[in-house]
Amino acid sequence: MSDFQFPLRVEKLRERLVQDNLDAIFISNAENRRYISGFESSAGYLILTRNDAVLCTDFRYTEQASQQAPGWRVDRIGGKPDWLADLVNELKIKVLGFEADDMTVDTLDRFRKSLNNNNANPTLRPTSSICLELRSCKDDVELALLQHAIDIGDQAFEETAAQLRVGMSEKEAAWIFEQAVRERGAESISFPTIVAVGPNAARPHHSTGDTKIVEGQTIIFDCGAKYKGYCSDLTRTVVLGKASDKIKRIYDIVLTAQLAAIEMVKSGMTGEECDAIARKIIAEAGYEEHFGHSLGHGLGLDVHENPGVGPNSKGKLQNGMPFTIEPGIYIPGWGGVRIEDVVILKNSKAQILSHAAKINP
Repeated sequence: MSDFQFPLRVEKLRERLVQDNLDAIFISNAENRRYISGFESSAGYLILTRNDAVLCTDFRYTEQASQQAPGWRVDRIGGKPDWLADLVNELKIKVLGFEADDMTVDTLDRFRKSLNNNNANPTLRPTSSICLELRSCKDDVELALLQHAIDIGDQAFEETAAQLRVGMSEKEAAWIFEQAVRERGAESISFPTIVAVGPNAARPHHSTGDTKIVEGQTIIFDCGAKYKGYCSDLTRTVVLGKASDKIKRIYDIVLTAQLAAIEMVKSGMTGEECDAIARKIIAEAGYEEHFGHSLGHGLGLDVHENPGVGPNSKGKLQNGMPFTIEPGIYIPGWGGVRIEDVVILKNSKAQILSHAAKINP
């Protein structure tokens, strides 16, 4: 076990095999593959049994796999799916779990036909979110990488905010951020940067375009950096020039809702209960119908992952889980306000990991 790059992760996944009565699990999702083995390529599969660990990839990545995934047997595979049947027979797999939330119906059908044609007939059992559940609590290695990604994103946003000018387009503002992220060592942005000016800010996931910044209008800036696979996520709302009383009032409501959720969330609370803290404040202020998304989400190798923090999130929040808290108010034809920070539960309380300045209108 000590030969693996991440032995505890392998051990926990093997415990799930026993718990779920699986002989092996077939991992196809790229982020799950990286999380369990350390292999960072875009192509490959893992077969993990209770005793064996096999990483299957093509000619392009076998050397990389051997370097990045110590402890795993690396098998070179080709374009035909017959290799899976060979492994199933070799490892005597009778019940094989697969990632039903990742594998397409077409891919599953191809593997199923190959298994049948090669006298390998395991029970194929769909699984859901096994690795995502393991990934929701971050270890020290992950937290260090996540914090670095957050720091890069925070610094890049502050540099960008200082350069915003009336007449600058949304795309121009996004490009300043994206360059700043790269200059600080990020491998990429963690998702397409959202810059939403004026009425565009009424759309929570506006597609950044050519709209120009106008004095006195809200600008929602939703951005993130990816560092060694880990994703940050930050939203700030800014105004160039004098903000109207309406902007100030709505901004204060959103900020109050966010700070209340950060202050009151604790381990053992469900995501639904955390969401309700902020949602109640916004509803009591008369804007219930203008807050239509979840309060937050987990993040790590994906920018959206477990835990869920929304009206229907029944899972419990636990120490070691990082997630966003991002309430917003959106008014069609006018604009919107959203404020987002990443927090992590430690000793049952939320610790804020984001440090970019909140620029009060």
